[in-house]
Amino acid sequence: MIVQRSSFAGPDPGRKMGCVVSMRPRRPVGVPVLTARMARAAFPRGALAIRIRDELGELFADERFAAAFGVRGKPGISPAQLAMVTVLQFAENLTDRQAAEAVRARIDWKYCLALELDDPGFDFTVLSQFRTRLLDHGLEELALDLLLAALQDKGLVAAGGKQRTDSTHVISAVRDLNRTELAGETVRAALEALAVAAPGWLATAIDVSDWNTRYGRRVDSWRMPSSKTKREELAGAYGTDGYALLRAVYAPDAPGWLAELPAVEVLRVVLLQNYTRTLTSNGREVITRREAEQDGLPPGRLRVASPYDLDARWAAKGEDLFWCGYKVHYSETCGTPPERCAPGGEDPGGEDGEVPNIITNVAVTHAAVPDVAMTVPIHQALEARDLLPGEHYVDSGYPSVPLVAASRRDYGVTLISPLLADVSAQARAGTGFDRAAFCIDFDTRTARCPQGHTSSSWSPCRQRGTEAIVIKFDTTTCAPCPVRAQCTTARRGGRQLTVPPRELHAAQQSARAEQNTADWQAKYAIRAGAESTMHQAVTACGARRARYRGLAKNQLQQAFSAVALNMIRLDAHWTCHPSTAPAPATSPASISHSPRDHKLGNRVRHLVVISVPGDRPASPMSLAGRRGLKIIAVSFSSRAQEEPRESASESPEFQRVQ
Repeated sequence: MIVQRSSFAGPDPGRKMGCVVSMRPRRPVGVPVLTARMARAAFPRGALAIRIRDELGELFADERFAAAFGVRGKPGISPAQLAMVTVLQFAENLTDRQAAEAVRARIDWKYCLALELDDPGFDFTVLSQFRTRLLDHGLEELALDLLLAALQDKGLVAAGGKQRTDSTHVISAVRDLNRTELAGETVRAALEALAVAAPGWLATAIDVSDWNTRYGRRVDSWRMPSSKTKREELAGAYGTDGYALLRAVYAPDAPGWLAELPAVEVLRVVLLQNYTRTLTSNGREVITRREAEQDGLPPGRLRVASPYDLDARWAAKGEDLFWCGYKVHYSETCGTPPERCAPGGEDPGGEDGEVPNIITNVAVTHAAVPDVAMTVPIHQALEARDLLPGEHYVDSGYPSVPLVAASRRDYGVTLISPLLADVSAQARAGTGFDRAAFCIDFDTRTARCPQGHTSSSWSPCRQRGTEAIVIKFDTTTCAPCPVRAQCTTARRGGRQLTVPPRELHAAQQSARAEQNTADWQAKYAIRAGAESTMHQAVTACGARRARYRGLAKNQLQQAFSAVALNMIRLDAHWTCHPSTAPAPATSPASISHSPRDHKLGNRVRHLVVISVPGDRPASPMSLAGRRGLKIIAVSFSSRAQEEPRESASESPEFQRVQ
């Protein structure tokens, strides 16, 4: 891609990327003198972007992004600057257009990026192209890695100590579709792809005018029939049309490459998952929709939910939460200051010795992946960053008895979590004999029930890939037992128990006994702070709404959100104020960025607007909103490189407008 100046003076002036782009690493540069003086004058108490530059310097270096750029072509925009713009964008929950406008018009952003005041910025599409390059080269978490490395050098985060992990749902950036809508929209998406790729072939393969009536508009743009019979007929028509289109694509005389189109492959999968094809005795093909009770449906983790986001999945949590999309897991430090000191024993905290909780890892999965499946991947990611905790606090969804033992053995991590309780019918009832009421003797390979009877069989096995032992009591022993109703619900046979191997059984019994003590519960209370992290991620960065489609893009979104949250927390640490989420970007409070402003309800009183020769200035009223702010209009003449006077209020370049 070629970087070029905008050829129009419209609302989005700046640089764009064209065909071929290279990256020539630039040496770290200081903040221009004029930019620094203007930033200090406009923000006497500082701002988030200004403090990031002052405390961390040039955090991102171009060399770390070299893999995403070529060595030939005109030099592109600095990837280090684009990475910092993306961090600031997520810190204030801005769109690409708003972020590009902030680079062009806001002094605090120019200070953070070390730009001249007359720098025109870049076109907003550059940010999308930058994210695509990061994804194509596996660099979506590079910004988080670089920040954590810098904080490790400062002693604000280190291996060992305590960390906690929790997850929350992420709603996909596509519309929720029921099965009928999914079938119809998938057929429509395939038709759209074929109309672009092979319009001539499509015109001969189907009756375009007839199909255009059914698929000319998005399926979600009109109301479904209210009659159940008509809805079933519509679903059948979508299935018939879909298979007819696939027959035409896979016909011998059709171009072979048509079947390789992604939209055609999605159509094939959706039809297989939602329809059945049968032949009658006279050879007629009958296409019917699958029913869960009769034909069966694929498990939710495999079922396509939208033709436009193939990674999104449906999931449920409890009885009230159903969503289509993803799940994000945040891990953060939560130790006390002595556990996170800089090398040599120096305390990196402020006057009160406190250090901020730092997000150390973020992982995104589709919504159907259970939390327990992410425990090992999270430990692997923390190990790669040299940030494994000594104690890892999680809720009951993450551990299992084998995982508790494996985490301590393989990673040296102690999982602090309540193990899932016994879910047998006897344990749920609370009046029967659950597994804890039986005495298990691994030496004699027997079990003794509360009535004193001994088991008749002991069978080691594997259940769902896990070692287990199945213990059975003889029917003749259990049938006449007076407390049989409290022990088993089996109509035939005796009581049956399933227990883990000896080491895991002992660890399970010990953990369940310990987690009922007051000391353990007081220690585990630190995990509750993970809920506040989720709240901050949602309110500050919009973490529960996917900005993009696809698992990889959502991983990038959450990784930059984690960097942004860390910046917000570090800013509160630097200014010795509690961490709070910034106000929305549309309010004037988002322009002044001291945490004191948000805590005390103060508002910025002046707004600085920059006007560069030959450029269209930003509208002061659109930036100031309806809050009645004083506007400082700054216009740079051809002598803009002259240093301003010591007192900004005495400079002739300023014009104060009420």
